[in-house]
Amino acid sequence: MLRPTTLLGLDFSCAPSKRKPLTLAWGRRAGQVIRLDRVDELTTLAALETLIAPAATELADGFVMGCDLPFGLPSPFVAALREHGPGDLPGLLHDLPSTATDMPANTAFAADRLIQSLHQHCGNRAGFQHLIDNWGQTWQAERPAGSKLLHRVTDRAVPGLSSTSPLQTRYVPVGKMYFEGMARLVQANLTLPGLRQGRHDAIAFEAYPGLLAGELLGKRSYKSETDATQERLIARMDLVDALEQGRTRLGLRLKLSPAQRDQLVADPKGDRLDAVLCLMQAGWAHWQHEQGSPTWGLPAQIDPVEGWILTA
Repeated sequence: MLRPTTLLGLDFSCAPSKRKPLTLAWGRRAGQVIRLDRVDELTTLAALETLIAPAATELADGFVMGCDLPFGLPSPFVAALREHGPGDLPGLLHDLPSTATDMPANTAFAADRLIQSLHQHCGNRAGFQHLIDNWGQTWQAERPAGSKLLHRVTDRAVPGLSSTSPLQTRYVPVGKMYFEGMARLVQANLTLPGLRQGRHDAIAFEAYPGLLAGELLGKRSYKSETDATQERLIARMDLVDALEQGRTRLGLRLKLSPAQRDQLVADPKGDRLDAVLCLMQAGWAHWQHEQGSPTWGLPAQIDPVEGWILTA
């Protein structure tokens, strides 16, 4: 199968606006160099739907995309929904697999069924938040003490780093990002390696900018929605320097123009830089596939309910 040449990195928002748009980095790979072409801002979810739709012309030649949103949920939470969740959920989820080995030949069923059932039951992201709140308040017997915000295996797969739980719907609303984002990836019939087989030329992965940022900066903060400091500016400069020099375990270098470099460093919210970090992870998957990996660098077997973060 020919690999699409266009690479995308998506910094996602569950409720994009002019103040907080979706940020999309475009690029291409030549050997171990990822060249950044441009960074776009999309102010609505409809704009993303249009861009990745099967009939879309701008990406007619296909793409490989890294998305900063979870592709799955913690399996104990989903198991509780399946066994005795509210309303129609037990019926909707009754034949969902319990583990990755329950359905090795058809994991697409789980990823699609889960997000579609949640939309059918919850209606909107406020309903999904209510569902998670009830999990924390009433299902005490079904979860370990103090574990309202369960994590997936992949969230803590890299020692010393942890991504936010997909059950977090406040502050950083990662759960709402799953609810809105995953539905649109399935609706556009994208292939999500290890989870579902869709269009052969439209491939998406769960990415996490914090993996590369943490590798290069440790605990140093490089972004803030409200507090632009000199320390964070220096951290962004150091991060971009490291990406350009290829000082990551991915073995890839980022190619930027001086103007692009200035734009990445000057963004105190870090949205542009996060999109580029997702682009680098998508480029790594693209490279791994070129080197012969049928899984694009992912583990051979992925829990169809939880998913897996690329490069974790």
